[in-house]
Amino acid sequence: MIGGPDAVIASVMAPLLERLGSKAPHVDIGLVHLMPVQRGGSGEQPWQGSLEKLEKREIDVAMLPLSALPPRFEARRLYDEDFVVAMRKGHAFARSPTPSAYCTSPHILVSLSGDPHGFVDELLAKRGLKRRIALTVPTFMMALAHLSGSDLIAALPRRLVASQAARFGLASAELPFKRKPDPIQAVATRAAMLDDGIAWLMNVLVGSVAAWRRLKPST
Repeated sequence: MIGGPDAVIASVMAPLLERLGSKAPHVDIGLVHLMPVQRGGSGEQPWQGSLEKLEKREIDVAMLPLSALPPRFEARRLYDEDFVVAMRKGHAFARSPTPSAYCTSPHILVSLSGDPHGFVDELLAKRGLKRRIALTVPTFMMALAHLSGSDLIAALPRRLVASQAARFGLASAELPFKRKPDPIQAVATRAAMLDDGIAWLMNVLVGSVAAWRRLKPST
């Protein structure tokens, strides 16, 4: 069982399934959608629930945008991900992707809980800016579908937008402010990695993504 945000799953499943098809065609994979959850005022990191699923063995491996983990977990880097502004083709923002235009455009935010506040809002607040969240959706793929037929824009992972742009008729532009990429890591508990099957799955996942990156160095 592998868990992760649907944007990450969409980015890595093709190379993983290709490798499984050639090396272990009888292995079946289950996928679990994971998203950050901010537990009001607790100070817990937003991926704590996903780490708890690993510890309870509800999932075997999680693919998460985390750089630091408690020592009871083992992590292998898959790739670095940054965000772009996605929108339908012909959108006015693509012609003038300024901070002002960004803040005045209506936005989609991917939020499992429906909370209309994300990392972009925190970055904007530091600059004395804010935006209007016109719609929240629980998955990245749902955000793509709503962008294609509206004037909404959204900050979405670059790889997801690039892979789905033709399907949904989308364009993209750089974010109008600097942000460090997120390290996407395959994570399992150290206890789980003592299981030969989990260790094998981790190695196949990491290897398939590494081979994909070598074939597509620009992504």
